[in-house]
Amino acid sequence: MTMRILYGVSPNDIPSFDTSRLRAEFLIEGLFASGRIEFAYTHIDRMVVGAACPAETPLSFGDGSDVGTPLFFTAREMGIANLGNAGRITVDGQDFALGNRDILYIGRGAEQITLASDDPAKPARFYMNSVPAGRDIPHRLITRDDAKPLDLGEDNRSNKRRLRMYIHPEVAPSCLLLMGITDLAPGSVWNTMPPHLHERRMEAYCYFDLADADRVIHLMGRPDETRNLIAANGDVVLSPAWSIHMGAGTGPYAFVWGMTGENQAYTDVDPVPVADLK
Repeated sequence: MTMRILYGVSPNDIPSFDTSRLRAEFLIEGLFASGRIEFAYTHIDRMVVGAACPAETPLSFGDGSDVGTPLFFTAREMGIANLGNAGRITVDGQDFALGNRDILYIGRGAEQITLASDDPAKPARFYMNSVPAGRDIPHRLITRDDAKPLDLGEDNRSNKRRLRMYIHPEVAPSCLLLMGITDLAPGSVWNTMPPHLHERRMEAYCYFDLADADRVIHLMGRPDETRNLIAANGDVVLSPAWSIHMGAGTGPYAFVWGMTGENQAYTDVDPVPVADLK
């Protein structure tokens, strides 16, 4: 297991960043490595993002040395989304079977997590978001059918999509984590419209189900000082509270969104008219 550290920056720093610096601060590549667990810790609301792709041998974690606590979950909660084939997760002896687009919520106090693929030739691809937690909430599997769907967008604006809420007060409670998956309708490319800010929450986007040749052009930055990141399959973009976020793909794709901050009010956002972007 490895843990990268990202410190975050002020919006006033962005005008001086070249492409390499922007990618180093906000784009996380290479998380999905076969037979490994990879984590990245960001000081943006202290979220940890990670991935595990178990092959022949299950993968385990639980030690808290990288986060400064006896156990990883001494003061944290986590959501784990399966973006691949069938797999299973064992939490302190309790087994959960995850199909594609199922999410497991793990509450504070868990000790040992083991991740495995049902068929190593067709591995699971587990994507993780973890944030600090101040109370104990039971572990819970939220299947794709359990999630709350919201149909958004319009065909003629190329932004029609189905957003599914998984870890959310209306579906499965948590302390501070929100997590869900959005799938775009055939022919749509924009993942959110209009762009918006939520000053009281940060967000992480994990783009997946892209073909090797395709990319998502992710727009970020202050509304009057926008920048872009070119994201490939499995890349994660960190979006601070001060940054807009929206993107368009060159081909079909989906994304996992995870949020944390002062509240869990999904509608606590400040839309930004496209005409105001610069």
